[in-house]
Amino acid sequence: MESIILQILAAAYASVGILNAIAYWPTIKDLYYHKKPSANISSYVLWTMTTGISSLYGAFILQDPLFRVVAGAGFVSCLTVLILSLNLKYKERIKNINLLSFLLQRVRIK
Repeated sequence: MESIILQILAAAYASVGILNAIAYWPTIKDLYYHKKPSANISSYVLWTMTTGISSLYGAFILQDPLFRVVAGAGFVSCLTVLILSLNLKYKERIKNINLLSFLLQRVRIK
């Protein structure tokens, strides 16, 4: 009985990753296809950082393949929205340089 409950729980958790990817699609579509700034950049910076930490935790501490996939999908989704949002916001400023070099130029090491 306990193994059946654990299998159901594992399947439900796997579906979370799929649902997360589906949930991000409208925002990605707005940003990429419609060029509509529909994402809060501050929120996505925080979400990308936290999902990135979760992904690293899953990869190096838990070493659970299912958690790695779900956390990785969340991280990639957040990062995609963040990059598209930043690209849309700073499009005029970064016409001739790519987004990564633009961001690196903004980081000041003191």
